[in-house]
Amino acid sequence: MTGLVLAIETSGPVGSVALARDGAVVARRFLRERGRHAGALPGAIAEVLRAAASTPAEVEAVAVGSGPGSFTGVRVAGAAANGFAHALGRPVVPVSSLAAAALTAAALPAGAGPWPAEGWPPVRTGVPVRVLFDARGDRVFTAVHEVLDDTATVIEAPRFARLPELLDGIGGAVVCGDAVLRHAEALEAAGAEVLPPPAGVPTADGVIAALARGLAGPPGPAGAWEPEYLRETGAVRARRQSDR
Repeated sequence: MTGLVLAIETSGPVGSVALARDGAVVARRFLRERGRHAGALPGAIAEVLRAAASTPAEVEAVAVGSGPGSFTGVRVAGAAANGFAHALGRPVVPVSSLAAAALTAAALPAGAGPWPAEGWPPVRTGVPVRVLFDARGDRVFTAVHEVLDDTATVIEAPRFARLPELLDGIGGAVVCGDAVLRHAEALEAAGAEVLPPPAGVPTADGVIAALARGLAGPPGPAGAWEPEYLRETGAVRARRQSDR
């Protein structure tokens, strides 16, 4: 997608906003305080526009990390993206947060954000990489992508699973995402190669990289898309049980 694109991603503990022109990120801001992304987003959006010497009217589309991930975080990004796009009459472009996570290490320059310049995991291109988001206990959100320099392919679509279902046959696989911190021992015992963060962390840079590689959903008017929760929220489960 050409022109100026605003990207928002808050599905994980670290939120971020990026502004890209013709696919190249020209400004970014990270939201480091978990649980305060909603309040920090308006200021972060204003900062990236100011840093790029741009105005809201110049933004041609809003790309948003559509989940899965934290239910609250996914809703925060969605509300911000829909509100900004609606105010300007611009389309919203959803991007799986798992796809953004698969591309973050390849998209971010060394030392960007809350991660040190040293000790980054190697960027893996040309091999399938499984992203695992922590969904508590032994539950995960997962997808597999193969990333190349200018393209990316979905090998396994995003889904909700239990880790034991994935361990059989995971030997030799490259895995990353926040769930590897909880399950590193089990994954390594099964023969997987575990990449530590920032590999597997969804960011706005990753959203832009996924968009550039054709991993986005179709653009649509604000409010026309649904977040990718992949499982019911606690409120929905409680309401369903109370209706029995």
